[in-house]
Amino acid sequence: MTRFRSALAPLAIALIGLTAAPQPSWAAPPKPVPSAVQEQQVTTASECAPAVRGATTNARLTSLFTTYGNDNSRLDDWTGADGTYSLKLPGGKELWVFSDTFLGKVNPDGSRPPVVEEGGSTVFLNNSFAVERDGRLSTIHDGTAAKPAAVMPPRDENHWFWAGDATLAGGVVEVTYQEYERFGTGAWDWRWHRNVVARFAPGRLEKPISVHDLPSGHGVSWASAVLKDGGYTYVYGVEDLGSPKYMHLARVKGESLLGSWEYRKADGTWSRNEADSARVMSGVANEYSISKVGSGYVLITHDTTEALSPNIVAYSSCSPSGPFTGKQHVYTTPETGGNIFTYNAHAHPDVKGDGLVVSYNVNSFVNTDHYRDVSIYRPRFLDVTFQ
Repeated sequence: MTRFRSALAPLAIALIGLTAAPQPSWAAPPKPVPSAVQEQQVTTASECAPAVRGATTNARLTSLFTTYGNDNSRLDDWTGADGTYSLKLPGGKELWVFSDTFLGKVNPDGSRPPVVEEGGSTVFLNNSFAVERDGRLSTIHDGTAAKPAAVMPPRDENHWFWAGDATLAGGVVEVTYQEYERFGTGAWDWRWHRNVVARFAPGRLEKPISVHDLPSGHGVSWASAVLKDGGYTYVYGVEDLGSPKYMHLARVKGESLLGSWEYRKADGTWSRNEADSARVMSGVANEYSISKVGSGYVLITHDTTEALSPNIVAYSSCSPSGPFTGKQHVYTTPETGGNIFTYNAHAHPDVKGDGLVVSYNVNSFVNTDHYRDVSIYRPRFLDVTFQ
């Protein structure tokens, strides 16, 4: 079985809630939030809830990535990916952070050659960057043009890194990654292993300055989302049981994720012990976002309360710690159907658009669809407006 099939296909299925990668047997689920605590704060949360007005296609970003992905002026650059986090760099550039990525050429009929592991010329990496400057994109990878490598390299052929959210700390880029590992030869013999943060210099993004362990002792993948607010950096994670998936929350004083972490407990207080991390809510995807909108905080996520859901939804809170209530429908993804599904919607609050810019990923259960039509495995972008 090739690296492409062993990494890309299982990721897609796990993210939409049909199944979960096996979790370590020692990762006991944290304590749930008591319903009484939630009920006590629901009325307060509604006071800060902005109403969703609508969602439309963000034409600028859609055109930008379509044009760039189809451009064959270089054959070691981006033609499709998922993950799709972003971070504003010093000087105004936008860093786009991707997980599984195709590099190479696009044929005149809109197809791509198979991946190298299957006898073709398309390079498949488990993570990459793209940098946007003045409306133009460039791909960042390690290695060479002839032999590209991931910006966050695996330690061996049985491990790989998928990206989480990113933040800027003292001018240094900090990108979270989850390491996954294979433990057998079967299609499902893979699992989440640990969380790390890689630190990059903004002017040298092809390889990290350093890599540091993040908390990984209790089955929570950090960080699905990162938010700076009130002197803290809030780090949102997911406890992935396939269905359901639970939000968890930690925070660090200051800007850097290398600081001392504390975790949101079931009673609403904070603890330095990761074992005390509580299930804040269910229904989130592996990737989601928390953004400040007006006087409140808006959670954007694919709705994982439904299997294979095409629906993107929003919740609101008066606090970055939740509770997140008042579920609102944002958008139904038109691509969903047949082999095609969508997943991992989240916002990009520092990207200019009409309202809150939201991306989502598109994928197929059939690997050859990614060769037949390059447009499938590319992010879509929306402008979400509020009343």
